[in-house]
Amino acid sequence: MFKRLLPKTSSFFEFFEQHSWLSREVCAELDALADNQGNLESHARRIKELEHEADSITRSCIEGLHNTFITPIDRSDIHRLIRRLDDVIDSVNSIAARMVMYRITSIRPEMRQLTQILIEAVDAIDKAVKDLPLSSKKGPDIHKCCWEVYEAESRADAVLSSALVHLLDEERDPILIIKWKEIFERLERATDRCQEVAHIISGIVIEAS
Repeated sequence: MFKRLLPKTSSFFEFFEQHSWLSREVCAELDALADNQGNLESHARRIKELEHEADSITRSCIEGLHNTFITPIDRSDIHRLIRRLDDVIDSVNSIAARMVMYRITSIRPEMRQLTQILIEAVDAIDKAVKDLPLSSKKGPDIHKCCWEVYEAESRADAVLSSALVHLLDEERDPILIIKWKEIFERLERATDRCQEVAHIISGIVIEAS
């Protein structure tokens, strides 16, 4: 009976890795959408499918947390990290869904800038998550990845400000202004979610040191 309560020490880390891999996949789909590679609806559909996969991983992780007596890191950190990882994918899904709903046919160049920054952020998260099981040894490498996420989020803030200025200067259709303002802000918010993930990972490493 007691053995069933003991964790497979790598299982929670595996959930994190699976989730961060999906984050990279959804961001790649969003970037392809921003680069006008194919049909908008098909990219949005694929992002939604990946979002469902991420939800399944999140549920499995939380169920495992409820059924595990001893965890490799703090229980609250596991819960917060898997939830915040899920928030990143939810944010990307909401962007794609809005673009379909708003029938966006022409992509503004700033969107590609923001999706590229988002890819940098999720790539850094993926590297950090892979090193997390060895956080006591890989602490400096993980912190470096976290700083890369912080820098990406800062650049996304700057691109958002510039994108809104150009939008107001160049666009004459008030409805399109409203649509693109929301899309840009949701893109920047996705990088905020990445920063939240980096904060949690950094805290885990500090506790392990």
